[in-house]
Amino acid sequence: MPGARFAILPVTPNMKPMTSGAPRPNPSHSTGSFAPIERVTNRLVGAAFSPHRHDTYTVAVTMAGMQTFNYRGELRYSLPGQVLILHPDELHDGHCHDEAGFSYQAAYVPPSHVQAVLGGAELPFVVNGVSSDPALIAAACTMIIDCAQVDDPGAYEDALYDLARTMSGAAGRASKPRTADRTAVMRAREFLETAIVDGARLEELEQVSGCDRWQLSRDFRALLGTSPYRYLQYRRVDLAKRLLREGATLADAAHGAGFADQSHFGRTFRKSVGLTPKQWLSSDMFRTIVL
Repeated sequence: MPGARFAILPVTPNMKPMTSGAPRPNPSHSTGSFAPIERVTNRLVGAAFSPHRHDTYTVAVTMAGMQTFNYRGELRYSLPGQVLILHPDELHDGHCHDEAGFSYQAAYVPPSHVQAVLGGAELPFVVNGVSSDPALIAAACTMIIDCAQVDDPGAYEDALYDLARTMSGAAGRASKPRTADRTAVMRAREFLETAIVDGARLEELEQVSGCDRWQLSRDFRALLGTSPYRYLQYRRVDLAKRLLREGATLADAAHGAGFADQSHFGRTFRKSVGLTPKQWLSSDMFRTIVL
């Protein structure tokens, strides 16, 4: 488009800058039988996307400005902090509401991945394509942003479960009540306790517990209040704390507790404790425990 201007957003690790209005694929996170998904970050100023379709869910968060698009016969708007969930194969476009333009980050999630979680249930459809649901926004941000910062297939499996379930909830699909398999959950938990450093995939937990991996994910949350992946991260943080108390450096504690790198360690530690590892070491919390 003549006169169109494009600007580049700061990008998170594993995200490539966009140099035009057409998002460039950024494959990341292969999870065994799952093919890699694409993630993009982009800012659009004075230009537009022509009508097009994807064979995936488009999961996007508007970061700045107002995003305007035609979807299912109506003009839609997305403000900063809102999430877009566009159903596969639905025609849509995208253009700037004003001359300030807009920026967004997005992930393209295949419906086959969502079906792996839902187990044959009808694919969820989010009415209007735009939502302010806090749970859906949180799940989308985890899928789009957090998973791009760590090369851990388990992180994608966990984010995929949360996204599929929250999309179903946003679409008005109630989960059928059922009794959780406590024996399977306890077997999985015991295995996780032995795999803190090496890690464990849902595929392994399925074999250990004798329970379908996605059913196990539901039951684990129901009985223990968190997902298998996050349970493992909590145990890694606990191990890192012990190593730090024993005098390990931050780098050695990160490596010894099974984190991919020190950056991953710092992010996970802060999410669990509310402080960075350095802040925790100098805090009253650390001194009280040691003394």
